[in-house]
Amino acid sequence: MKTRMALGFLGVLALAHAPTWALAEQMTLRVLPYSRATFKTEALLETVIGNTSGPGVTGTVTGDPARLEGATGTIRVDLSTLRTGIERRDAQMRSQEFLNTEDEVDRYTTFELKGIELGAGIEPGKEVPAKISGTLTIKRRPIEITADARITYVKLTPEQLETQKRFGFTADNFRVRANFTTSFTNHGMQVPQVLILKLANEIQIEIDLTMARQ
Repeated sequence: MKTRMALGFLGVLALAHAPTWALAEQMTLRVLPYSRATFKTEALLETVIGNTSGPGVTGTVTGDPARLEGATGTIRVDLSTLRTGIERRDAQMRSQEFLNTEDEVDRYTTFELKGIELGAGIEPGKEVPAKISGTLTIKRRPIEITADARITYVKLTPEQLETQKRFGFTADNFRVRANFTTSFTNHGMQVPQVLILKLANEIQIEIDLTMARQ
């Protein structure tokens, strides 16, 4: 009898200290306007970096935090909002020859999430390494990629939520930082010569997403 009572007490104790979502259900996360996307490529004399943030990065992700390998979602980056710091260069990259952002389909880079492999269990306030897999589409040319990522879960207390909800945050929030590479030729583009310098074929992409549960 005492043994059964002790085991029962340990079970209750384990549940009390289990991760927040030990009994979690599917949740949908929305990308907040504090997110950013960066596209990087090398030229002979400089590194060309294009940034966009705010309304330039949108999307949702749906999944059960206890089983993220089944997570799905779509992230979109509006390429017409990319800025490198030189307007003439930006205009050339937006042209039909390259990103073709006048076209409503080509204007967006999309990433279709197909799954997340965690390097450790997710806990509030702890950054966890991960591999994110999915389909990256630029100019209607999709490729399969796996990105190195870091995921942080932020759980707000009721008191914290009261001060942060006006900024779009909810009780459950995530930050996802990922980086991966593709190339101009992967997506049917010639390697650009911007102004007088030819760029490298490789494109490095970094995303920094802030997401809140809907």
